[in-house]
Amino acid sequence: MKVRKPSVDVLSSNFIENEISMKKLLKELNSYYKLSKQEGSASQIKRTRTRKKLLAREKIDLLLDKKKPYIELMPLAGLKHEKGFGAGGTTVVVLGYVSNVLCLINANVATRKAGAVDYATSLKNLRLSQIAKENKLLTINLVESGGANLPDQDRVFNNYGKFFMEMSRRSKEGIPTISVVFGSATAGGAYVPGMSDYSIFQKNTAKVFLAGPPLVKMATNEESTDEELGGAQMHSSISGVSDFLAKDEKEALEITKKLIKKIKKPTVNNFEKEASVPKYDAKEILGIVPSNLKKPFDIRDLVKRFVDDSEFVEFKENYGRTMFCCWTKINGYPVGIIANNGVIFIESARKATHFIQLANKSNIPLLFIHNTTGFMVGKRYEQNGMINSGAQLIHAVSGSTVPHISLQVGNSYGAGNYAMCGRSFEPRFLFSYPNVKSGVMGADQLSGVMEIIKRNAASSSNKVINENKLKKEKKALAEDAEKRASVWHTTSEVWDDGVINPTDTRKYLSLALAAVYSSEIKGTDSFGIFRM
Repeated sequence: MKVRKPSVDVLSSNFIENEISMKKLLKELNSYYKLSKQEGSASQIKRTRTRKKLLAREKIDLLLDKKKPYIELMPLAGLKHEKGFGAGGTTVVVLGYVSNVLCLINANVATRKAGAVDYATSLKNLRLSQIAKENKLLTINLVESGGANLPDQDRVFNNYGKFFMEMSRRSKEGIPTISVVFGSATAGGAYVPGMSDYSIFQKNTAKVFLAGPPLVKMATNEESTDEELGGAQMHSSISGVSDFLAKDEKEALEITKKLIKKIKKPTVNNFEKEASVPKYDAKEILGIVPSNLKKPFDIRDLVKRFVDDSEFVEFKENYGRTMFCCWTKINGYPVGIIANNGVIFIESARKATHFIQLANKSNIPLLFIHNTTGFMVGKRYEQNGMINSGAQLIHAVSGSTVPHISLQVGNSYGAGNYAMCGRSFEPRFLFSYPNVKSGVMGADQLSGVMEIIKRNAASSSNKVINENKLKKEKKALAEDAEKRASVWHTTSEVWDDGVINPTDTRKYLSLALAAVYSSEIKGTDSFGIFRM
């Protein structure tokens, strides 16, 4: 690969400062990744080894096509949940190729709390369901779970039910689910294979029942064994819940791969045949993205490091300059990019609205790159119709029917987050850099606004302000807001599909585009009212 001379000064103090700061964040990110990959305690893993059983990620490795790319989704869900089961919950979700078909794999981590579903895991299951449905992706469930975590039942109950409903809806639309059962799947967990289009059970170890022998004894006074109630042999020969009986884990995974070859056509990636690598080094992204999010940077320098041949056709280059719009390709896939180059002005909003309409006319997916504190405020902008222009953009994002992908690389606050297709606007995929902050507004602005409100309230009621108390409250509020705006908090709540190393941007976006291009892309002419 021939690499051009950098388009940025990699020896500048600014670049070096940014790079040091980002590497520090990446060190933190990698420490959290390490936590998420711990599949239970040493004793639990040893017990699994003595039984000659595979861990969740080992099963996934055997399923995935060799030399094909894959990415893990939502690896840090539940990271900051005080009573959760740890980063990632009790499931591993991967987007990758199995038998040349792009699939979603959902593997229970049986060595962590017996694979019981805590709140974070239920959020991951819901998000997985949404991704599978929108992109029409075959889902493979690798099942070994104790069902819902009972202390979490009030938060898990409805999410669990929604997970089953979405399985049913995908089945109705011809989007198959395959469940491979390796161990116990109890109570609600029994419906995972029961609701699947295809089920594969491992002989002697798969146990699927609504109630185990002790509960059956208590409820009906009936004596029964695990095998009689829910064994793999019984379900394969008597109940019919199992479609295939495998002698061991490896055979179960081989059956899965052979089945996929028969029921799905390979995912065709003709676009990738014409892909060309960027001319600039992706590692330079670490020094391009500012360590201080208040500092502006040219978003074009970032885009050049993950698009094909580092080339794009910019739209309205000299108009609405705080919004960068272009047509380009990523790994051969055509895409339109809408990226913030700062605060969103009236012209910036109009430009992006126009661009979204064009993307829908051309049936081209859109990538939104977030780095904004929101829409411009002030008398001049309000009088000139900032709200109208902002509303037009939000209408355009809401009404657009081409697939949307979002990448957060800096600030993503307020209505700016909505206009740039944040989580609430349901992009097909959303990834974040480890420096990202998002919320209603920044910590300083939020605490400052609250201070003004309190002073005005005191003044209107003729009360004397306790300056010491107000200062402490302001500081505490700012610290709490900063914590909640942190990407570690937002990813813990599944506001994104993963915090990524910026140098891997092209890989993540390429797989996301492969997913959205695996089904028909159709734009629209219909949008909400554009208030003029």
